[in-house]
Amino acid sequence: MAERGSVRFGTTTIPYAIVRSRRRKKTIEITLDPAEGVIVSAPLNVPSDDVARVVRRRAGWIVRKSTEAMLHPRPKQFVSGESLPYLGRQVRIFVDPSDVERASVHFDHWTFRIVVPDQLAGEARRKAALTAVTAWYKRRAEGRLTARARVWSEKLGVAPTRVLTRDQRQRWGSCAPDGTIRFNWRVVMTEPSLIDYVVLHELLHLKVRNHGREFWAETAAFMPDYKVRRARLRAFGPTLVI
Repeated sequence: MAERGSVRFGTTTIPYAIVRSRRRKKTIEITLDPAEGVIVSAPLNVPSDDVARVVRRRAGWIVRKSTEAMLHPRPKQFVSGESLPYLGRQVRIFVDPSDVERASVHFDHWTFRIVVPDQLAGEARRKAALTAVTAWYKRRAEGRLTARARVWSEKLGVAPTRVLTRDQRQRWGSCAPDGTIRFNWRVVMTEPSLIDYVVLHELLHLKVRNHGREFWAETAAFMPDYKVRRARLRAFGPTLVI
C-alpha cells in the first residue's frame, strides 16, 4: 500500500504517494500521473523524511509540470479502483450495487466493500457512499481513540472527564478546561504511531495547559521521537481527505 505525504512550495501544497520497492536499491524517482498525481518510487528502507527532502528539492519542477488535477485531486467518486486512507495505508475500494435501502461499508482483509442501492446513480450514489464511509470512519475512530486514551491515561496518571470523537476540521484534537478531550475522527486515517502522538498530546494538556517548555519536556519523556511524529502528521494532514 502507498504511503502519503505532502510538502509546501510557496503557497502550493504538493501531495504525493510513496511506492516502495524491494528491487529499487538507491534512487528515488518522481513521476507525474494524470490520474494518481505525484508518485514517488523509493527503496524499501529509505526514511520518509528523506523522501520528503527529495520532493522539496524537485518542488519547482513538480509545480511547473503538474496539472491542477494532480495537485488538487477531485473528491472521491466512490467507484471501484479508488482507495481510502486507513491507519496510514491506502485501502482499495470495491463498489457493489445491490437491492438495499441504504449504503453500507464492509472492511475485510484490507479492502473496503461499499454496498450501494442499485437504484441510485451519479451524484446521489456518491453522496450515499460518502455518508456511509464517513459513519464507518467515525465508529472506528471512536473505538480506537477511546482505547488509546485509556492506555495513555494510565501511563500519564491522568483522568479525562470524557473522551469524544467529533468533526473538527481544523484541529486533530482539543482539551477543554473541564477535562473533556475531543478528537478529530479523521485521525484514524493516519498511522497508529501518529494516532498515539495526538492522544498523548491532548491528554498531557490535563497536566500542562500551555505549549511551553514544560509541556514539550513531558512529551519527550513519554515519546522521545515526538518531533518526527509531529512532522509526519503535518505532512499527512492535507492528504487525509475523502
